[in-house]
Amino acid sequence: MLREFREFIARGNAFELAVGIIIGAAFTAIVNSMVEDLINPIIGLFTGGIDFNNLFIPLSTESYPTVAAAEADGVAVFRYGSFITSVINFLIIAWVVFLMVRTVNRLRAMTKTAEETPEAPPPSAEALLTEIRDILRANMAAKIPETGSDGPPSS
Repeated sequence: MLREFREFIARGNAFELAVGIIIGAAFTAIVNSMVEDLINPIIGLFTGGIDFNNLFIPLSTESYPTVAAAEADGVAVFRYGSFITSVINFLIIAWVVFLMVRTVNRLRAMTKTAEETPEAPPPSAEALLTEIRDILRANMAAKIPETGSDGPPSS
């Protein structure tokens, strides 16, 4: 069993998966920052300055100005603004992944068609002999001046 595990690790699949997860986590942090720091403020301009992360419904009879204030009093909150932010994050990540996959697929298709494009088949022996005959005729015609008759040139 240990040998099979070593073979599994040596194949590279586990390493590729680990690298993908690490890069995915780092990419998620970048997208979260982009949504929270760049996109939400722009959306806030169009929605009258609404901060999605501060949209919530306290599950009590009292009202609170912020999520932090409600949680400080021990009140459960329904954070629909945080959900909206998560949906925006998902849509951005999905869009970027779509663009990356589309680009990779197009590159693969371009290299695949370049590899599959057959070269012109080599000329057949008959075509080569015909070409040689035509070259020899042209050389002979250049060496022999034309006389206008079928016989040899007169001197």
